[in-house]
Amino acid sequence: MKNRKRIGVAQIVLIVLISLLVGYWFGTIKVNFDWNNYHPVLNVIGKEPPSGVVNIDFNPFWNVWERLQAGYYDKSKLDQQKMLNGAIQGMVQSLGDPFTMYLPPVQNDNFKQGLAGQFSGIGAELGTASNNKDVIVIAPLDGSPAEKAGIKAGDTILRVDGQIVNGTDLTAVVNKIRGPKGTKVTLTVSHKDSNGKQQDITITRDTITLKSVTDSIKTFNCSQTECKASDDKSANTKIGYIRLSQFGDNTNQEWLAAVKDLNSKMASDKNVKGIILDLRNNPGGYLTDATFVAGEFLPQGTPVVIQDDGQGNTKTLSVDRTGTLLNVPLIVLINKGSASASEIVSGALRDNKRAKLVGDTSFGKGTIQQAEDLGDGAGLHVTIAKWLTPNKTWVNGKGLTPDVSVSLDPKDPSRDTQLEKGVYELVK
Repeated sequence: MKNRKRIGVAQIVLIVLISLLVGYWFGTIKVNFDWNNYHPVLNVIGKEPPSGVVNIDFNPFWNVWERLQAGYYDKSKLDQQKMLNGAIQGMVQSLGDPFTMYLPPVQNDNFKQGLAGQFSGIGAELGTASNNKDVIVIAPLDGSPAEKAGIKAGDTILRVDGQIVNGTDLTAVVNKIRGPKGTKVTLTVSHKDSNGKQQDITITRDTITLKSVTDSIKTFNCSQTECKASDDKSANTKIGYIRLSQFGDNTNQEWLAAVKDLNSKMASDKNVKGIILDLRNNPGGYLTDATFVAGEFLPQGTPVVIQDDGQGNTKTLSVDRTGTLLNVPLIVLINKGSASASEIVSGALRDNKRAKLVGDTSFGKGTIQQAEDLGDGAGLHVTIAKWLTPNKTWVNGKGLTPDVSVSLDPKDPSRDTQLEKGVYELVK
């Protein structure tokens, strides 16, 4: 009887030990095994690679994706669409070209709104510096909240509402800055001429409606050495003035209306000496619009820009219409905010000996982008070529140096010394 009890106790102890061992095995070895072999549930659509993509090992990509899914502590941050967008943006950024961009749906819509002439934000064209890290202001838009608050072309944006943006994707920075009308955003900026000094500028967002072309007749008092702007009707010099702020969806239509109006004004006032075309702080836009605008001042068939695809193939775009200002004396104003299409127009007019350039050296964007919709609301801007002036000058990174260099006077912001110098060069 005692032996049976001993056997029963031994069996119980053995069962407990086996249970402990099995529990330990499942709790450590088995769990560890399952963890290392965890595969997230993922339905991959459209996984076939395009033709031409060979010998690419995607195991590292999926390995990282898997480890994030399995190990990252805050599962609410694991938004698969955001992760995919980030991967695509990283792929695009690896090219080292700040103008080749992947735009997720919201940013793509914002970009389109800008070209269409209306959006909600501060009204400034942003870009990245040559180091692909600093976010810089290419140009504040005319009359925009950014311009009124003191944002200038060439400013470096260091923080948005206290968050550092150096090295951040440009589209993400734009998304932080844009927002509903009436809300505020604080930018920490370093002005180009401030020796690194930082300044916080708070801007109230507004609906930005862009009219890309305006015209007027301006009056000046000119002597043998200079011209000064004057509101006096008895001033001795009058000029026609066209301000072109960007090349967007409505530019050609607005351009024709402005030129028609200016022609009418000049026809009724024979004392107008010539035209100032103001392309300062014009960040660019459509290549075809640049050719269209240049055609107002150049004869039909005149070369405007040379497109070079980098593979030895070039294409020259020439004037294909008859302009109405072919023989009017002309001066073009540029500055460091003049980029892309505005540089194309400026370079074409100078190379064809049609106009002098007055102001500051331009931005220096010498590449052409093709914008594509990807079908899901997102967009892709791909640099497809570089452009050259008719004399085969590539402005990329260096800009156009004006024939007459003159900067605005920081001590007297009410006086437009570049415009006055342009008028003097026009009538001297």
